[in-house]
Amino acid sequence: MPGTAVAVRSAVRSGAEREWGALFGALRSGVRGRGLAAIPMTLTATLAVLVFQIWQQSPSGAAMVEQLGVVRASLPIGVALSRTPLSLFVPAPDLPVWGAAGQIFFVFGIAEITLGRWRTLAVAYAATLAGTMYARQGIELGPSHFFGLSYEAAFVRDTGPSVAVVALAVVIAWRYRALVTGALVVAAMIGEALLLTNLAGAEHLIAILTALAVCTGGELVRRQSQRTTAALEALDTMVLVRRRT
Repeated sequence: MPGTAVAVRSAVRSGAEREWGALFGALRSGVRGRGLAAIPMTLTATLAVLVFQIWQQSPSGAAMVEQLGVVRASLPIGVALSRTPLSLFVPAPDLPVWGAAGQIFFVFGIAEITLGRWRTLAVAYAATLAGTMYARQGIELGPSHFFGLSYEAAFVRDTGPSVAVVALAVVIAWRYRALVTGALVVAAMIGEALLLTNLAGAEHLIAILTALAVCTGGELVRRQSQRTTAALEALDTMVLVRRRT
């Protein structure tokens, strides 16, 4: 029995290192000697979620938050797009704000350290914008179509960080080859969409598709860049050889 327990612990440790070793290494390198100074964007975003939550608790604040960052598919497209940037930081007023703030702090923090500030923002807003645009198309398709939504979804408040968080989680898992973690995130979101046939569940699937598009597009660009670099190096070598001869 002791030998079996040791073998199990060793297997678990080995599996964890394969799954998260590269990610933890990147996190250690990014945080070392810097602490919270390594995630200024994440701290700002977390504070924004808390401020919006407090602000929208009063009638006057709720009206202002509505004008600044509340998106609904029933709004004119120009109005919805103008509110989309801030909608990411507007939590649902009837849900615990610590959930939204925790998502931002944990996942955005990891992303800011491992992906970089601007790439994190790009992925987060690409997913958020994709969700905003999908909601209109889904309502137009109707509930009888695949990925369609009911008419009532047009009036649902479409805010919060969850779509961006899902996309970032998938991108991080892809980049650091945490394949089991990524598969679990995808499976959980598919399960949610099947159990809760609402706008949030469908948009989480759109976030996954957006993240996969970003990842595969990045891989294609990287591979093409490597081919181009190799071709240029080969051409330089040929020119150098000809000059010598």
